[in-house]
Amino acid sequence: MKLREEILKEHSKAQRIKIVNWIGNNQRRFDELFDLFINDEYRVVQRAGWPLSYCVIEHPQFIKNHWKQLIGNLKKPNLHDAVKRNSIRLMQDLDIPEKYQGEVMDICFTYLESPTEALAVKVFSMSVLGNLAKIYPEIIPEIKILLEDQLPLQTAGFKSRAKKVLKQIGKL
Repeated sequence: MKLREEILKEHSKAQRIKIVNWIGNNQRRFDELFDLFINDEYRVVQRAGWPLSYCVIEHPQFIKNHWKQLIGNLKKPNLHDAVKRNSIRLMQDLDIPEKYQGEVMDICFTYLESPTEALAVKVFSMSVLGNLAKIYPEIIPEIKILLEDQLPLQTAGFKSRAKKVLKQIGKL
């Protein structure tokens, strides 16, 4: 498969599944996808994020050698929502290496408190922060304040996830 051509061919769930299946459990193929996600032009980067996040969800070990680049990429200005959304989505259920936890926390707090951030980015950020609160309980008050302040003004999806995260951190 010519991965870049497939990414540009169409942006659909079927195409995402096709790419994820082609990558399978092949680290080299995943590395090729990651390189496109980090280094290619706007349209390729935007479309590569969706299959990338699902590859990591299925094979968490794929991201092991890419944490530094992934987090560095999230610090770039004017990132497309798809890049932020898929980068944070893949972190939701992972054990983030200790040396990157502080940076991830900062990024997620920035996204969560931003009044202009996309809903999905905020929702995935609150999940990552909820998981990090297990390790760093001192962040719980800040998470609570941010979520409770935004609850009355947000969508049903935000409210649903926020209630789950508040319940999760309330048990800590």
